[in-house]
Amino acid sequence: MSLLAILLGALIGLSLGALGGGGSILTVPALVYALGQSPRTATTSSLLIVGLTALIAVVPHARAGRVRLGQGLVFGALGTAGSFAGSALSSRVPPQVLLTAFAALMLVVATLMLRRSRGSKSSDQTTNTSDPTGALTPTGAPMFTLRPFTCICPRVAKVVATATAVGLMTGFFGVGGGFVLVPALVLALSFPMPVAVGTSLLVIAVNSATALTARVSSGSTHLDRPLITTFTGAAVIGSLLGGQIAGRAHPRHLTRAFALLLVAVAAYTAARSIPALL
Repeated sequence: MSLLAILLGALIGLSLGALGGGGSILTVPALVYALGQSPRTATTSSLLIVGLTALIAVVPHARAGRVRLGQGLVFGALGTAGSFAGSALSSRVPPQVLLTAFAALMLVVATLMLRRSRGSKSSDQTTNTSDPTGALTPTGAPMFTLRPFTCICPRVAKVVATATAVGLMTGFFGVGGGFVLVPALVLALSFPMPVAVGTSLLVIAVNSATALTARVSSGSTHLDRPLITTFTGAAVIGSLLGGQIAGRAHPRHLTRAFALLLVAVAAYTAARSIPALL
């Protein structure tokens, strides 16, 4: 089983490193169907695996100046309530219902990633090149400042709602939510794509830690520590290799291939979980 955990962790890490988000959604199906964990244990284990992997993966992005520490922490803090609510709700949902909802989520993610791959060329052309740090809105007005932290735009409600929704999803499903975070940071905070990817890793780490704390406080802490350690170590190594692949392969091809993989895993998950509901 340890060899299988290494293989699966490396593959998920590869997808995370190559795509900058979305790979963590495969962690729960891998833990349930390949490694024999219950859905509730798998979602809790996934929080620890995804959180630790994101925390380590954020380091090279921070060194390259692609992480907005203050805004990322604020965005993560805004999702705290959602993380606690999602964790509480997950403990009350029957396992097969949870897996069926997870299959639906994977289909949504696959659709979003396919749309993102189609729009990547046009978004690259419309990126604000006069502001490489992304601190300005398209009109040139500062969107956020740290000293003092102010907002001069009407997007506060959207930011709060998005952060809460991402936290809710992280707590309920045990996923990082990078596939939602990256476009949210681009659209809601006008981040350039590289900064959005780097900052999303910080938010994922914060949301995962919050949701895991909620589960610890409720007693949902039955974890296979050797398995988690092996899986996480392989995922970290895989994410570093995935970063190298991303620099050589066409991102649109990678995104489409991963979306097709998600559809396949979603179909398998639905085929296993839906009959149990009937």
